[in-house]
Amino acid sequence: MNTIFALGINHKTAPVALREKLAFAPEQVPDALHQLATQLQINDAVILSTCNRTELYFSGAAEQAEQVLHWLAGFHQLKLQELQQHLYLYQEQEAVKHLMRVAAGLDSLVLGEPQILGQVKQAYNQSRQAGTINPQFERLFQKTFAVAKEVRTETDIGANAVSVAFAAVTLAKQIFGKLEQVRVLLIGAGETIELVARHLTEQGATQLSVANRTYERAETLAKQFNAQVLTLAQVPARLHEADIVISSTASTLPIVGKGMVEHALKQRRHKPMFLVDLAVPRDIEEQVTELEDAYLYTVDDLQSIVAQNLNNRQQAAEQAGVMIADGASDFMQWLQLQDKADWLREYRQRCEEIKQELVLRAQKQLAAGQDSDKVLAELATKLSNRLMHSPTRTIRQLLQSDQPDANELVKLLIDL
Repeated sequence: MNTIFALGINHKTAPVALREKLAFAPEQVPDALHQLATQLQINDAVILSTCNRTELYFSGAAEQAEQVLHWLAGFHQLKLQELQQHLYLYQEQEAVKHLMRVAAGLDSLVLGEPQILGQVKQAYNQSRQAGTINPQFERLFQKTFAVAKEVRTETDIGANAVSVAFAAVTLAKQIFGKLEQVRVLLIGAGETIELVARHLTEQGATQLSVANRTYERAETLAKQFNAQVLTLAQVPARLHEADIVISSTASTLPIVGKGMVEHALKQRRHKPMFLVDLAVPRDIEEQVTELEDAYLYTVDDLQSIVAQNLNNRQQAAEQAGVMIADGASDFMQWLQLQDKADWLREYRQRCEEIKQELVLRAQKQLAAGQDSDKVLAELATKLSNRLMHSPTRTIRQLLQSDQPDANELVKLLIDL
């Protein structure tokens, strides 16, 4: 039976600069899964890559964990030394518990944030499409989704739902006070930006614009919040209109550069601009922090705001931890039963082969004209002797051992 592994980095073990280097763009995932399957012979593999984590869940032999680590560094053209002090590797039940904690939001930057479950499901679906989900991982992820749902419905972990998006809006409200007259530019049209837009409108913001690479997707999002629609090409010319810029795209290169912001600030006559970069890799160049009147925050900068929400959720997290421990234990028991079931299948298969061999022999004897009663008697004798030989030898060894429960075990085994 293969070992289950969880290998990765997250917001607790690595800075954003390293996380963005190790992030998988959505279009990279199918090729990465294919490489794991073909180059390393990894049959079960799931890649989870978000703003706050890059994790690989896979099963294989013990030595394959080291191979996957080298592959991960090579795929992203990083030196192994850059990664090693930031990586964690969990095995078996600890790996299962980690996955369940992640899916339930217990390992998130914002404790209990809800988007991560959808991201885990998306990663699982990508792996199914790539053919790297086999029965063992199918069962693992279905159990994980069930436990995460139980945590959501039976604890207060999701009460007053918060997220990095909520933390960004909270910070904006602290800076600007009322948001009714504040002009907001949202770059991207994915789940995070949709959540930001929802929180902004709940806090009174009415002047929203959405810019996205795909105009139709931006238009769909904008209709929900009565927002204006821009293309990414329009952003440089319109950036000066925004008091708040919040960006979260899957771009591998920065969308907003220092020069672009500098030009916008001149047009604003140096009226301050608040920028939040929720993307990994970054959407906004780090050098923007060098500009006066530009206040740039990354996901790492939101940690202190996020910390304020933790106290309300610790009790729920403890309750959820018990559910996750039980769920992981249930899965491992099922896994062990599958291992034992393999033994039973092998034993029954061996018995079937013995039966087929002796029946074939008897049929040949009958075809040769031998007496049918003698053939049947010989078949019964040989079949019972062959089937009883190994169990009888094992029982004799067990009874001769010093095992205290040997007698009871033998009685149970042979149904006496």
